[in-house]
Amino acid sequence: MKGYAAHEKGTLEAVIQARNAAVSAEKTGDPKAMGAAEGVLGAALGRLIALSEAYPDLKANTNFQQLQAELTDIENKLAAARRFFNNAVGEYNTAREQFPAVMFAGMFGFGPRVFFDVGEDSRASMDAAPPQVKFN
Repeated sequence: MKGYAAHEKGTLEAVIQARNAAVSAEKTGDPKAMGAAEGVLGAALGRLIALSEAYPDLKANTNFQQLQAELTDIENKLAAARRFFNNAVGEYNTAREQFPAVMFAGMFGFGPRVFFDVGEDSRASMDAAPPQVKFN
């Protein structure tokens, strides 16, 4: 796998940087920042997975298959967690606006919460074409 990694060093570095940004955003607790960072991470992971299309031998490599399966599993778990979070936020915001909570919610500091959204730009980049591979 290291031989393939040398050809796509930029893609691998982008995944590492996006992961570090997602971890930093998670520490802030801001759903908007976390959504943006995870959107970038998802796009970078998508490009990494697209490498298997560019390198048929890599697709057959056991280590890469294991990595791809783990990344897919992580993305599925993140999507499920986002759905769970957004469902909880929706229920909270709805309950906050119903009587009698609407009379007391603002008074006690229970404001509306923001949904966790990766953004349109991030979703579009996740569906982007695979990277072009050039051998010099």
